[in-house]
Amino acid sequence: MIELIVMAIFGVVAYVFYKMMLKEPILPWKEKKVYESETPSNKKKQKKKKHEVSIEDEPKLFQELFDEVKDISNHMIRFNDNSFTMIAEVEPVNYFLKSQDEQEAIDMVFESWLAAINYPVQFYLQNRFIDISEPVQQMKESMRNSEDLNEAALSFGQSMIDDLQNWQSQTPRYETKRYLIFTHKINAKDISADSAEELEEKLVEKSFAELMRRLNAAKSQLRRAEMSVSLLPTEGIYELLYHTFNRRKAVKNRFKDLVETEKNALYVTAEQSDEHIEAVKEAIEENEINQEEQRKEERTEESQAS
Repeated sequence: MIELIVMAIFGVVAYVFYKMMLKEPILPWKEKKVYESETPSNKKKQKKKKHEVSIEDEPKLFQELFDEVKDISNHMIRFNDNSFTMIAEVEPVNYFLKSQDEQEAIDMVFESWLAAINYPVQFYLQNRFIDISEPVQQMKESMRNSEDLNEAALSFGQSMIDDLQNWQSQTPRYETKRYLIFTHKINAKDISADSAEELEEKLVEKSFAELMRRLNAAKSQLRRAEMSVSLLPTEGIYELLYHTFNRRKAVKNRFKDLVETEKNALYVTAEQSDEHIEAVKEAIEENEINQEEQRKEERTEESQAS
């Protein structure tokens, strides 16, 4: 009997030792653990896998932000639901330099305008870095073109230019731009048109007329309070968005320079002859016509197949 117990104990010990050597669970109903060696190759694979997951999960913030925007043209921002937005820039009055009676008159005009409107109006304030590059450039050109300046005057002018540039670069300083945002939504079902192109034209014309009516009402009313209201054109809307997403870069890489050097053009026109430019335009138009014809053929084939 004792020999059987000793053999059973020896068998259990051998079984446990065998399972430990194979790195398998001792109890058969337990799941097998997977042990991976910490070799440099495995570590690289793990790091690479983590890196790939982070790239895939990275949110497309900028694309999602403009996902609802269909087009920016005709001095308006158009959205996918046929909502149109027009932006007006406001030059404010220096309120705190006015007397008490003048301040009360300004308040009365502004309050009467707010009470008269029955549509939504948004106020948008944008802080931009002060850009004095144009005045500095004008000073340099004046010094360069002036022939009656002595050395002392030139030295004084150059030191002033250096001080202005250091003043702008050392400490960030801001200026505030003020805007009024008008939005109007049109139901396409309320407009009668014989074709899609006619419907598109009527949508744009009707929305532009309504938004301009609202802008002119604000312009005529706020003029009495010495506040100037002006329409922000299509290029101004692009500049507004450029400063919104490129606050620090906008001082060095100015939007005006981008437009003048045609960096936002659809095709390159630098150092090219007029004939070459016209040829490129004709090629683009032909390509668009061919694509449109191809789409029509595909629609015809789909309709016939259905």
